Amino acid sequence: MADNIGEATVDKTIAPEKPGRREFLKNLPVLGIAWGAFAAAIGGILAGTLRFLYPNVLFEPPQQFKIGFPDDFQSGAVSTQFKDKFGVWVVRNDQGFYALISVCTHLGCTPNWLSNESKFKCPCHGSGFYMTGINFEGPAPRPLERAAISLADDGQILVDKSQKFLYEKGGWDDPNSFLFFA
Repeated sequence: MADNIGEATVDKTIAPEKPGRREFLKNLPVLGIAWGAFAAAIGGILAGTLRFLYPNVLFEPPQQFKIGFPDDFQSGAVSTQFKDKFGVWVVRNDQGFYALISVCTHLGCTPNWLSNESKFKCPCHGSGFYMTGINFEGPAPRPLERAAISLADDGQILVDKSQKFLYEKGGWDDPNSFLFFA
């Protein structure tokens, strides 16, 4: 017993062993997932920051555009070829031309030209407009708006949507709302 007096007994449950190579390799997939999640979080923050630096830009069609020569249009007809690209219908009657903006005055839907019925019909709530743009059925409170129309220097018809003419304010009497052409 005397030999054991100077020796201290070490309890192995208090001081654990250093992990070995095998223990490290067992934890490697968990470390990979943790680092992957960290990298994804940092990437998301970086992507959000870069997206903030490039704001939303709405590309709109030009407000002024040429639509062709007067002889290209048939009298008594509505040209619907500019509805999708520029948002206007061009109407030619016996006196000349006018451009109707293709936005319903009720809630802003885009009406369709029904040539067999000779009217514009809004698919949203059923508003109907004559070829002149005057409303006659449905909830639309007022006629369609006209855009300024003129003859450009090269002889083509120029439509300017930045100038709008309202029927109820006497705008259709303005000479810029109609292109007289014999």
